[in-house]
Amino acid sequence: MVTRVLIADDDDVVRNVVRRYLERDGLEVSTAHDGAEALRLLRSQRIDVAILDVMMPGPSGLSLCRSLRRGGDFSIPVILLTALGEEDDRIAGLEAGADDYLTKPFSPRELALRVRSVLRRAPSNGTAPVQIQSGDLSVSAASRTVTVAGAPVNLTNREFDLLLFFLTHTDTVFTRDDLLKQVWHWDFGDLSTVTVHVKRLRSKLGDRHRVQTVWGRGYMWASDESGSGHTDAAS
Repeated sequence: MVTRVLIADDDDVVRNVVRRYLERDGLEVSTAHDGAEALRLLRSQRIDVAILDVMMPGPSGLSLCRSLRRGGDFSIPVILLTALGEEDDRIAGLEAGADDYLTKPFSPRELALRVRSVLRRAPSNGTAPVQIQSGDLSVSAASRTVTVAGAPVNLTNREFDLLLFFLTHTDTVFTRDDLLKQVWHWDFGDLSTVTVHVKRLRSKLGDRHRVQTVWGRGYMWASDESGSGHTDAAS
C-alpha cells in the first residue's frame, strides 16, 4: 500500500516544493492550504503522516494536532512546521502530541527524511519480543498497544517507540543524544524533543513508569520497581 502524506500549509511554495520531494520518494501526497481543508482531508482520506503548519489559517496546525490526540487518534504521526524558533514554541508543539517539529526555513530533503523516520514502526534493534510485561504494565509490540492494570494507555507513535526501547534496554543509561539516534534515528536534532517525550511518557504511565534520570548522564528504565516514580525536574 502506498504511503499517503498530507501537507497543510498556506504557503504555496512550501506545499509544492515539499510535495515534489515526497513524490520523488514514492509517496502519495495530498495538500491543503488551510486548517479547514486539512481537517476535511483527515476525515475523508487515509492519511499516514500529517505535516501541519502551526501558523496556517484556522484551525492551526497546533489545534489540529491537539484535536487528533484528544479524539484518541494516536496512530497518525504529526510533523509540525513553523516560522517560530523559540524553545517554548517547539515544546508546545511536542506537548500537543506532535512526533516531530521543524522550524522554517528548512531543508525539504531533511523533511523527507523526517517523514521516513516517523513512519518507522519497528523498534530500532528489530528483536523486540511480541509481548512485554513489566509489573502490571503490558506492551504489545505487534499491535503497538499499552495497558496498565488492564486499562489502555494511549501513546503517540514516538512515545510508544521510546517506551519499547526502554523496555528492551533495561538498566542501561542513555543520553538524550543516544535516544535521538536510536529511537528517532536522527544524527542531530533538538535535545528538548527527548526531554518532552520522556515527561509525557512518565505522565501517561503515572506511578507505573520506571524511567530514572541519571543526573549528568541521561535516562534509564529500571527493571526493579524501586526505580519507578522518579521525576524529571532538572531535565
